[in-house]
Amino acid sequence: MNSTKSRGVGALLIAVYAVFAVSATARASFQLLTKFDEAPLAYSLSALAAVVYVVATVALARNDARSQTVARWAVKFELVGVLVVGALSLLWPAAFEHPSVWSWFGLNYACLPLVLPIFGLLWLNRRAAAN
Repeated sequence: MNSTKSRGVGALLIAVYAVFAVSATARASFQLLTKFDEAPLAYSLSALAAVVYVVATVALARNDARSQTVARWAVKFELVGVLVVGALSLLWPAAFEHPSVWSWFGLNYACLPLVLPIFGLLWLNRRAAAN
């Protein structure tokens, strides 16, 4: 992959992560402050996801080895989280009365929460190979 194309893909990936970080943080803040009692597990996991998106966004945007390691772990944690929350939302729907971005493996959001970390890991691997 040439470096210009890689930078473009990377910039788009970071932008998508930034949008998810901002929206997840806003949504989790609202949920925790106004309706936590309705679905405490779902809203706690939503807040955790917001933190992961913020960490991943900052780490992806930096180009040093330590940040890339943090990004890799954050994106892996994100992927595992989406899989776990997706499975929990199918197995224990009462805990997820209100669908979230991560429920049902992100089906209500065109599976973007599931696909994004996969692309993130692929991009990180290509970036590491190029350096």
